[in-house]
Amino acid sequence: MTGIGGVEMGAQAARSRALAVLRVRSRALAVALLPAAAAVILLVGGSTGHLAGAGWDVLRWVVSVLALCVLLAAGGVALVVARSRPAVTPTVTVAEESAPDLYRMVRDLADRLDVPAPSAIALTPDCDSWLEDRTHPAHGPPPAEKHHDDLAGPGGPAHRRSATAPVLVIGSPFLWWMRVGELRAVLAPVVAGTGPSAHPDIAAARRFIRGLDAAVAVASAGRRDPLSRVACAGLGWASRLLLRSCRGHAAEMERGVAAAAAERAQAVDYGLRIVAQEQVGLAYAGWDRLLTRVALPAWRMGRWPSRLDVGVVAALTELSRRDRLAEGFASRLGERPACDLLEEPGVMDEAVSLLAARLFHGGPAETGADWSPVGWEEYPEEVVDRTWRTDAARLHRVLDTLGVRRAAEGAAPGTDGPTLARVLDHLATPDAASTAPLTAGTDAHAAGTETENGPDTPPAAPDAPTDAPQPAYEDPDAPTDAPRPAYEDPDASRLPFGDSDASRPSYGDPGASRPPVDDFDAPQPPYGDSGTPHPPYGDHATPVLTVPAEDDEDDLADTTARGAALAAGLTAQLAREEAEARPAGARAPSSAPGPAAGPDDALWDDRALPLLPLQPPRTGREILTAHITAMVCCAAMDTAGAAPALDWLDGPSLLFDGARTADLAPSVLSLVETGDPGPLRAWMTELGIRPEKPVRLV
Repeated sequence: MTGIGGVEMGAQAARSRALAVLRVRSRALAVALLPAAAAVILLVGGSTGHLAGAGWDVLRWVVSVLALCVLLAAGGVALVVARSRPAVTPTVTVAEESAPDLYRMVRDLADRLDVPAPSAIALTPDCDSWLEDRTHPAHGPPPAEKHHDDLAGPGGPAHRRSATAPVLVIGSPFLWWMRVGELRAVLAPVVAGTGPSAHPDIAAARRFIRGLDAAVAVASAGRRDPLSRVACAGLGWASRLLLRSCRGHAAEMERGVAAAAAERAQAVDYGLRIVAQEQVGLAYAGWDRLLTRVALPAWRMGRWPSRLDVGVVAALTELSRRDRLAEGFASRLGERPACDLLEEPGVMDEAVSLLAARLFHGGPAETGADWSPVGWEEYPEEVVDRTWRTDAARLHRVLDTLGVRRAAEGAAPGTDGPTLARVLDHLATPDAASTAPLTAGTDAHAAGTETENGPDTPPAAPDAPTDAPQPAYEDPDAPTDAPRPAYEDPDASRLPFGDSDASRPSYGDPGASRPPVDDFDAPQPPYGDSGTPHPPYGDHATPVLTVPAEDDEDDLADTTARGAALAAGLTAQLAREEAEARPAGARAPSSAPGPAAGPDDALWDDRALPLLPLQPPRTGREILTAHITAMVCCAAMDTAGAAPALDWLDGPSLLFDGARTADLAPSVLSLVETGDPGPLRAWMTELGIRPEKPVRLV
């Protein structure tokens, strides 16, 4: 079924399923009124003398009390369902004054599709687009209805632009990577969903589902006193029962709405849809790689890149140069980019970048001493270099707590600082150390502990005296509450683009029901109003989104005993530093007015951040490998003239004579897993790196 017939069939199926959802609501109301109806019958029968006697009097009292209790409980559930605020996706609102061309394009698209135009436009740090209903009273008063006949075009149906229409949410990477025609083709099936959304039955069914979902969130929040816990348990049971009863009908209703929207959108920009599908996949892969490889190290450092969307363009441009995946790339760049539809794209990019840092990492809402923006031109020095030196300093602090001496007795003067040789000699096993070339920084203390405690027994941490001298490499002026970063291996073998190590996050269940923009004809719902309750990150619940880490004991089983002890110390030190920095990162947003383009703080609750962690916690072996790699990079920069750099596809990287280094990861893994420093020493000798020389740390 195609054309108008397919649209009508999809809309009719959605309406029938919406009526089925409303029948579930009616049945629930009938069940709640049934005891009251029985009580009325008994009371009327007693007043007329037909149901007289002691037994009937007792029954009247019992049924009347039961009816009153059921009515009170049903009224409470109905009140919570009606008053609870449904979860809303965090976005950055785009005012019409800041993007008149974008609003004009969306309204023209709605006119061509013969559907109501969205009431507003917002941006999200995600590669997706959908419609979102924000007409609930708890979300604030709806915007006043405006008529802009000059923007709608001649003959434009201004009467269809209702203030209660859903909000169009657009993925910000689309605006910077796609051309205007491609963006219009991507948004066509999404905007077409406003037509079925305006139907009264479908709108009522969706409000009922969202209310039940919000009531489940309220019940999940729980209370401390016993009475409140009982009330929340009853509320949760009733809400989940109703959700299970209408889940299938709600899913079919959304499929019907999506099918109708897809059929209606087929007549708009059909020739660009194939090209748009390819660009959607590229934007998704570039955004995922940019977040996990480039943005995450900066966030851990207390800096947030202020131009993430520009970084997506740079990453995909580099991908096209290397792998030639996008044909016709040069000619495509000559077309008008979609970000030109914004009056100030830099301001919007900065607001979305800050929102992405809050959602994926948990940073604060405002810039401060420990949370400041960083430009891409400053990234190598401000993020890469500082990350490596911070990790190397942490590594030497843990070695100090383990009692590892800084230099061997009789070593040359000036070699008692933080050296790479100290790390190599401590982690090297006796067999590997005997065959590896010796350096001036050989750890005689480590050799003595091997003879006394066994070859793989880590030295016990001695009782440090209170007057012990502090390590020379520590900076007394360095802030102690700055968030400590982690560092992605710059020399790891490059993965195929888009094959990230971490699974891509989504915005919970609302995102599950959005239409996939790379499949315009798929019968998917146009926005997230499904019957399945989503994780409550809204007004009444604090989410805990965690990913279980691997068993550290199993992970460190392939390392030496000294490596395992050092990894455990680094893990504990990182945990302490993160605990100290957490209060600053989780503080509530300031009440001061923010910039014109900023996250919609009033619409969502950020008491528990990050809402969407990018990666699971690192294992002990990964932490140890990252710190050793950072120490090697510091030695390379200070003794061999290497330089930190930013690779758009792989994040922090090390440059020798302008070329990116390779083959470092296998050498470091050989040291960590087997205690063999030979491959790493050979790699350093080839590049002229001197491990016995002290390095500069932070």
